[in-house]
Amino acid sequence: MLLNKTLHNAYSTELTHTTDSNELNAPKGDNPLIWSVLSLLQSTNQSWKVHHLASELQAKGLMHNLDPLPEKDLFKRNFLLMNALYALQDILMPKQWLQVKAMEIQIFRIIPASADVQHIRDGALRDYYLDWANYDASVNVVREMLESFWSTYQEYIGVNIKLMHQGQALKVFELDETATDRDIRKQWRKLALKWHPDREQGNAERFREVCEAWQTLRD
Repeated sequence: MLLNKTLHNAYSTELTHTTDSNELNAPKGDNPLIWSVLSLLQSTNQSWKVHHLASELQAKGLMHNLDPLPEKDLFKRNFLLMNALYALQDILMPKQWLQVKAMEIQIFRIIPASADVQHIRDGALRDYYLDWANYDASVNVVREMLESFWSTYQEYIGVNIKLMHQGQALKVFELDETATDRDIRKQWRKLALKWHPDREQGNAERFREVCEAWQTLRD
């Protein structure tokens, strides 16, 4: 852990300066969230979910509004967090392994046998989040990526579309049978963004219900 302490001291001034500002922008050098994320991960032996990490950082005042557009704000928060996680993964190797999965983020002091395979498999995703050029993606790209993220998130919230009939799904979406595909897609983005657990007024249960309704109506 001597390496971690040395690096922490080297960047502590930058971290303090950045988190004191009202708005956290993309840093020119190392991500200032790296050391805060490391502290959170080391505070428990349990794994973290990515949205729990985000919520904890927000509660500590380390993540602020990043963009006036809600979609881009959520994207940038996620980008900064994933960037910090992958940067930290490289810092800790080869002595420790940081597993970076959306619903299972954890430091392993004994590197698992599958670490090399996971590291290679996640190469493209890691390269994307470590490239700061992607931080300011256009709003259309961000919307597409968020929709993909929400679809993937369904795997972790117990979606069971057999329990959601089309009429019930439309009711959840606050629409009637005259709704067009465009109406449904627009309402999906609006409600998913409104209830997403990462947002301050988010609600995991309402988000789960919206995801179930979307899974029914998109088909």
